[in-house]
Amino acid sequence: MALAASLVMRQSQSLVMTPQLMQSIQLLQMTHLELHHFIEQEVEKNPLLELVGSDENYYDAEPGDSDYFSVHEERPQATGHGDEQRDLYASASGAMPVSESFDGNLDNVFPDDAGPRQADAPELLGQWKSMPGASDAGEGYDLDDFVAGHTTLSEFLLRQIPFSFSAPGDRLMAAHLVDQLDEAGYLQSSLAETALRFGKPVADVERVLARLQELDPPGIFARSLSECLAIQLRARDRLDPAMATLVGNLELLARRDFATLKKLCGVDEEDLIDMLAEIRKLDPKPGSSFQPAASESVVPDIVVRPAADGSWHIELNPETLPRVLVNQDYYNRVCGRSDRQGEDQNFLADCLQNANWLTRSLDQRARTIMKVASEIVRQQDAFLVHGVDHLRPLNLKTIAEAIKMHESTVSRVTSNKYMLTPRGLFELKYFFTVSIGSAEGGDNHSAEAVRHRIRAMIGQERPDAVLSDDDIVDALKEGGVDIARRTVAKYREAMNIPSSVQRRREKRALAKIPAA
Repeated sequence: MALAASLVMRQSQSLVMTPQLMQSIQLLQMTHLELHHFIEQEVEKNPLLELVGSDENYYDAEPGDSDYFSVHEERPQATGHGDEQRDLYASASGAMPVSESFDGNLDNVFPDDAGPRQADAPELLGQWKSMPGASDAGEGYDLDDFVAGHTTLSEFLLRQIPFSFSAPGDRLMAAHLVDQLDEAGYLQSSLAETALRFGKPVADVERVLARLQELDPPGIFARSLSECLAIQLRARDRLDPAMATLVGNLELLARRDFATLKKLCGVDEEDLIDMLAEIRKLDPKPGSSFQPAASESVVPDIVVRPAADGSWHIELNPETLPRVLVNQDYYNRVCGRSDRQGEDQNFLADCLQNANWLTRSLDQRARTIMKVASEIVRQQDAFLVHGVDHLRPLNLKTIAEAIKMHESTVSRVTSNKYMLTPRGLFELKYFFTVSIGSAEGGDNHSAEAVRHRIRAMIGQERPDAVLSDDDIVDALKEGGVDIARRTVAKYREAMNIPSSVQRRREKRALAKIPAA
């Protein structure tokens, strides 16, 4: 067969990942913080986009609808030209009092006799209570202005250094060691590096460190957990040889190997119990109290409430929804002018296209989240009514088939999204758990429900009746859960629950400790 070149026309279909499609996929998996940040950037670049205030409704839905639809409200344009002209006319004609036209008041000379101070910006009085002139009834201050600032660990230690060291070199070295502390109060740098930095022998650094370890809070400047506990015990005058041996063998204490500890410390069971009670009173992270962590509250994306008819009312949280409007009037007014060149019109046309695409993408994102959330609530109705014991096994494929979407879309929707329910605040990924078979041939059980059962059974143990993994397997099978022993051990280790041997030792020791 001869080979020859020819021109052939064909018609075919293919999936092309356009930049807008890729951006829509990214919008779907963004959190509400990331989404607001992205929209703020788009508003800065696009003159046709406007952010709507929180008092204006952008999304609305009826109780029971599975989708949300967008409602764009046109904001009235305030001109105010007449008021501005009257103000300018009054100032130009000398209508204002003479005392206001000249700087002749007595506020700076006799502040107590100056009379009530006029507000700097009367239109902001409702927002800033601490503004002068905000209230005439003694409420012109904000209690937040009188809140004391938090003292950091470095500031607390630097105040003690001048009273502990007299030599300037020691003070400088001590301040450097303060900078090497982590949030828990442990020293992270080596003494050799500090000695090399200051050109001093290591013995001088050790002398400064020993003095720093006597500062408050006790246990500070430790290089390990054992040293931290030893410093606190030394401050309480409780660091005897037996206690020092116990602190030096914390790995045995973690394994609850009390028999070996009694031999190493040379004490009986009663003394060992007293030593354990003393160690429980210590602080393993003495510097953590000086690092107040900012409370980061999780804002739910979906709110689920019980409806009057016994069903569930599902709605998107309006606080997490972006409110964006397209200023079509501005586009028509600018493009309608004859003096505008083609480049300006093309730029505004691109801006209008991007703005319309963004609003459509936000609407589609809200609809998709609502569909996934509604189906999750329908599937997990028993969990919302009865609790975690009735959590059903669920996967992405089940939700995707129910709402006729792809699994990847459901996965993006459920990433970093939270749902507020009468049972608490949960991430959407929480409702997707592995299925565990039933021993009686009934419905399968959720892995999270099985973990909850294991945790509850271990929490109800007595010191003389500690359950082994085999006992837990037998108890679960009696409850209709077909599970292997290795699966129980895996779930137990994932929940940071020690083995039955370690729990038995710990519970017996705790049972002999007298209550405080």
